[in-house]
Amino acid sequence: MTIRPILIHPDPRLKKRCDPVTEITDDLRAAAEDMLETMYDAPGVGLAGPQVGLMSRILVMDCVKDPEAKPRPMVLMNPEVTWASEETNTYEEGCLSIPEQYADVTRPKEVKVRWLGLDGEAHEEQFGGLWATCVQHEIDHLDGKLFIDYLTPLKRQLITRKMQKLKREKARL
Repeated sequence: MTIRPILIHPDPRLKKRCDPVTEITDDLRAAAEDMLETMYDAPGVGLAGPQVGLMSRILVMDCVKDPEAKPRPMVLMNPEVTWASEETNTYEEGCLSIPEQYADVTRPKEVKVRWLGLDGEAHEEQFGGLWATCVQHEIDHLDGKLFIDYLTPLKRQLITRKMQKLKREKARL
């Protein structure tokens, strides 16, 4: 397993719609393991393929925050929301591709998601709370959408400028 570098906004790959997974290969299984290791190392609760330069519809997540609880790593390929509650929830979101920037985003409070698992089987589950926010955030990544796209143009521009400055500083090191 390898910790992969996480792309930082603005990177054009973060704004592209990803291709569906058509075949579960050993390379894809290895990439999923790398993504989980990268997510845990960051640390984060979710990570989508394009954030590590993998332009396929794959995401990983684990929203178990209690250090005493057993982790629940999940790998979702070709995920799609099949139902969303009318009731919404506002959560302060952050993103591993937009480090140290946070903003309130309102999304459906609960969602039902169908996806292809590494076992090649179709799965479906209803998510609430942080799990619902996370899975919607990561599916947005697969569609080339970032959480800052929900903000006003001025806030989005301010965050983008901060990320450009961060990338310049990192390039000097």
